[in-house]
Amino acid sequence: MDETAPMSTDPLTAAAQILCRSTRVVCLTGAGVSAESGVPTFRDAQTGLWAQFDPEELASPAGFQRNPGLVWRWYMSRLAMVEQAQPNPGHRALAQLERILPHFVLITQNVDDLHERAGSQRVIHLHGSITRFRCSQCGAPYQLQPQDREAEMPPVCRLCNGWIRPDVVWFGEPLPPEALVQAWDETGQCQAMLVVGTSGVVYPAAQLPVVAREHGATLIDVNPEKGPMADLADIFLQGPSGVILPQLVEKTIACRGDQHET
Repeated sequence: MDETAPMSTDPLTAAAQILCRSTRVVCLTGAGVSAESGVPTFRDAQTGLWAQFDPEELASPAGFQRNPGLVWRWYMSRLAMVEQAQPNPGHRALAQLERILPHFVLITQNVDDLHERAGSQRVIHLHGSITRFRCSQCGAPYQLQPQDREAEMPPVCRLCNGWIRPDVVWFGEPLPPEALVQAWDETGQCQAMLVVGTSGVVYPAAQLPVVAREHGATLIDVNPEKGPMADLADIFLQGPSGVILPQLVEKTIACRGDQHET
């Protein structure tokens, strides 16, 4: 692509041109991407029996200490929902961008593994992963066993006898330091940032697009409706990620001349 060519007036084409001209691209995804695969948000999943509980009773260290069995059963039900879901075209498009761009890193606020199942390899989980488990006391990793899924109580760590918990960030807990450092480092170096399916109101993740802009990156917001992020973005692409992102990939491939990637 000619680096001196003028930017298109069509937002989708302009976004593809930005990606083509960028040697480092970061994508930040939020709940909207998973919702398109049928994965409900934390609060949306609180239906039926679970609707009677305060969220902090189901997802906080104090709640887990008071009633580990309740919290464990809640997370086993959420894990089952995640496992039944399938990656959507938006997930697959982001995995394809990783393959065709020189340096592409995906930072997600989602705790599911749909990005990985779609083929993304460079994924930073800011809020942990519901598919991983660890001891609540010593932090040792734990491999979930078939019998654990229907158990009334969480399994016990073989090293210290502490309760096993999902490796996700609960209310009142800090984000994983290593993931946060990686996210800030990648954001500070990128030339372009895609923000997909997130409202931009949950901190500290919502600070990442601001950091990217402060370091000179072009911000591209992909969302069904305009929100706070659209006001910050250089380009706003309105629509579901499962519709917009495959189109963006096609235009990016055409822009790069990598037709064989299709």
